[in-house]
Amino acid sequence: MECDFSLWRQRYRSAAMAIHFTSLSEILDQDYDCVIDVRSPAEFAEDHWPGAVNLPVLDNEERAEVGTIYVQESPFLARKVGAAKVFHNAADHVEQRLSHHPGSWRPLVYCWRGGQRSGSFTWLLQQIGWRADVVEGGYQSYRRLVNDYLYKATLPHRFVALDGYTGTAKTEILKRVASLGGQVLDLEEVAHHRGSLLGDFSTPQPSQKAFESEIAGQLARMNADRAVLVEAESSKIGARIIPPRLWAGMKQAPRINIEAPVAARCQYLVAGYDDILSNSDMLRDRLDGLRAHRSNAVVDGWLQLIADGDKPGLTAALIQQHYDPAYETARRAIGAEVVRTLRADDLGEGELDRLAAEILQELNQL
Repeated sequence: MECDFSLWRQRYRSAAMAIHFTSLSEILDQDYDCVIDVRSPAEFAEDHWPGAVNLPVLDNEERAEVGTIYVQESPFLARKVGAAKVFHNAADHVEQRLSHHPGSWRPLVYCWRGGQRSGSFTWLLQQIGWRADVVEGGYQSYRRLVNDYLYKATLPHRFVALDGYTGTAKTEILKRVASLGGQVLDLEEVAHHRGSLLGDFSTPQPSQKAFESEIAGQLARMNADRAVLVEAESSKIGARIIPPRLWAGMKQAPRINIEAPVAARCQYLVAGYDDILSNSDMLRDRLDGLRAHRSNAVVDGWLQLIADGDKPGLTAALIQQHYDPAYETARRAIGAEVVRTLRADDLGEGELDRLAAEILQELNQL
């Protein structure tokens, strides 16, 4: 008997109930036992639903192979080859990774746009007896909601920006405010970058889409009636761009300013950036690239401090000759209101705890 592939596809699509989500809150609040992303590992790595696990039914090479067959030979042959690979991989997932689930297990499945990959995998799970559903529109439907949230709609949150020169421990203060119960969006943590010329993390930055997904997910979970503390940043953190609606809210946000002596800031940065300051080759390359912004004499002075191994001296020079002037320029351009200035004689544990407590009190009054 000849197999009618289109009829079979129609049957498995009708068997799998397509779930439609209209907001990020619905996605974050869904009560399925597991969300399964059946896209390739490369697609998953770029971005995915919050909390999803990757069980690819086509790996990176297989997906490329099927796509090539579709373009160069025929869509029918591509579907036939793809179906064989999809069900082979799906069977492996069932046997190796899913076999421990009871009959009441209720997974939600998605692929790129809610088509053949997620539909076929969901159909197979249903035939076993699991209560599987498929996402209508797949990842693309989720991405549209993230894009609408961060690019089109006005965010409902009231932002307060934590301001201060480089080395005033703003990121550490943010974490302490969060530990005290304040609503905090730590953009540098999300971006895997410390937000400066020498701010690289040991781990690579997420993709722009993954960066936005994490931001949208965190904001959607926050109480819009309470202020959200963010660090005063430029519009980019490393290579990641702050989405426009968030950036607009940050520029308009009232600011709490932290002040500390240069000596205290220098001590804090030398300890916190030791990994960067110890990488002489990288330092020379980065700082030499600033000749378009600082005089040759200034940059040559930095390079000599690197050669001398003088980490405190280099840090103090960068603070006074680069970071502080750049910060002042950015401040004037934004022109945001400073609602309170907090001064610290040092940046030790006790002072950071005090600053965090006072900031939380200020947040609760705004």
